[in-house]
Amino acid sequence: MKIGMAQIDPTVGDFEGNSEKICRFAERARREACDLVVFPEMAVTGYPPRDLLEKSGFVARSRRYWDRLARASEGIGMICGAVTENRDGPGKPLYNAALFFEDGRLIAEARKRLLPSYDVFDEERYFEPGREPCWVDFRGKRLGITVCEDIWTEEPFLPRALYRVNPVMDLAAASIDLLVNVSASPFHVGKAEWVGGLLRSHAARVGVPVVYVNQVGGNDELIFQGRSVVWDPGGRRLACGADFREDLVTWDSETGNGDDHAGSLDAPEEVIEALALGLRDYAAKCGFSRAVLGLSGGIDSAVTACLAKLALGAENVLGVGMPGPYNAPESLEDAGEVARRLGMDFRVVPIHRPFEAFAEVLAPVFQGTAPDVTEENLQARLRGVILMALSNKFNRLLLNTGNKSELAVGYCTLYGDMNGGLSVLGDVPKTMVYRVAERINGRYGWIPDRTVRRPPSAELRPGQKDEDSLPPYDVLDPILAAYVEERLSAEEIASRGWDLETVRWVVHRVDGNEYKRWQAPPVLRVTSKAFGIGRRLPIAHGYREGRTA
Repeated sequence: MKIGMAQIDPTVGDFEGNSEKICRFAERARREACDLVVFPEMAVTGYPPRDLLEKSGFVARSRRYWDRLARASEGIGMICGAVTENRDGPGKPLYNAALFFEDGRLIAEARKRLLPSYDVFDEERYFEPGREPCWVDFRGKRLGITVCEDIWTEEPFLPRALYRVNPVMDLAAASIDLLVNVSASPFHVGKAEWVGGLLRSHAARVGVPVVYVNQVGGNDELIFQGRSVVWDPGGRRLACGADFREDLVTWDSETGNGDDHAGSLDAPEEVIEALALGLRDYAAKCGFSRAVLGLSGGIDSAVTACLAKLALGAENVLGVGMPGPYNAPESLEDAGEVARRLGMDFRVVPIHRPFEAFAEVLAPVFQGTAPDVTEENLQARLRGVILMALSNKFNRLLLNTGNKSELAVGYCTLYGDMNGGLSVLGDVPKTMVYRVAERINGRYGWIPDRTVRRPPSAELRPGQKDEDSLPPYDVLDPILAAYVEERLSAEEIASRGWDLETVRWVVHRVDGNEYKRWQAPPVLRVTSKAFGIGRRLPIAHGYREGRTA
């Protein structure tokens, strides 16, 4: 049996576009003599539709396109993710399902049995879990069909068993010949290797090849890598789809021959490819073709500009230099040089005059007080006003350039440098920003050496440096990763060799700045725990990390 794995990039709610794409890839698979073509989870609706599922017409409208999918299955089998209605009685109104079509007919519906409700997932909010395993006999093979989380059951790969049922072993008891998994599993750095281990384990345990088809593209803050893959029971990768782009990859179960389109990406390369894809799709799916960002001469805005060029093309990106009273001349020079190397438009809008005007207006109210962070934040907010004005006037998506380290400890200004329609680096720690810059320069040479070498600074007061207010980033970032991503306590983090008082300071800053993060733009997710929908903490609460009774 020759199988085509169609990793497509659907748009949530675009049933017309998604179904057209499904039919187009099905035709490609037919031309390549495939017996079966497999699409990702919720390919018809796009994943995740979230509360669109609660709109009365959403699922009904998506169902109207099933006839088109059925016609596309003439002469070929097709497995395609969709949302179906629960007509069986009580429970949630919907199922997350995989539909099996053959020769123009809907033959079977595999309902997702394990519904994740952690991190960015909230499927129990909408779906009823399937109760029975689903397999189909097709052209001499018994196919066991699962949906994404249904295979997340191997305890060596999970911190604890989350579910009381094991869909994979239920299918193994049915003597399947192939285990098929349709998935929309969001990317984070290193996840592909982890998923590979999980799939190899299932293949070895069940004794059959595992066919895993994953969504690709960006939907809101989530990025999907694709990298659909086949593993055999001997631990061999028989076929693999491309990283971060649509692909049709084939594998023949009789000959063992398969395509391998995957690259070998290290962490910075994964981040570059993921963020470029996430930005490109976010802009396109929100109706933007052009972007604007502030270019400060620092490394964060330089890296963001490089990613914007990769995603949108330099001709569609506007960089804005906004020098103020405390900016070094080198900052504006470096900002202009980045724009020149990238081939993008660059405008300079100084903030001296508006800053002086605000200072004059506020002087009577501020009488008797000394300058402090208020005046620093005023500069950042003036820059935010200018960038939003350009965004409004020229219909450009404003890209926020702040990094995860700053966002974590609140080293950013509400309604100032936190402005934006999308945070490109908001899940990228500062140390990774430097690694990404190094990789970009190794490939393209776009970022001036001085930008990389200069100590980072907000330049909102004379002689200001980030490390005047923060621990060194090579100290801060590992502590943040341990606290935010691993959810360790201050004492557990300190046991790794970090100074306890420094750890407590970091933890206090993270906890105390939740109110800022609630007001941040959407953050493209590239780590296992990003700020946003996958990390839900209250603002008003009395719990303090490390406090004893």
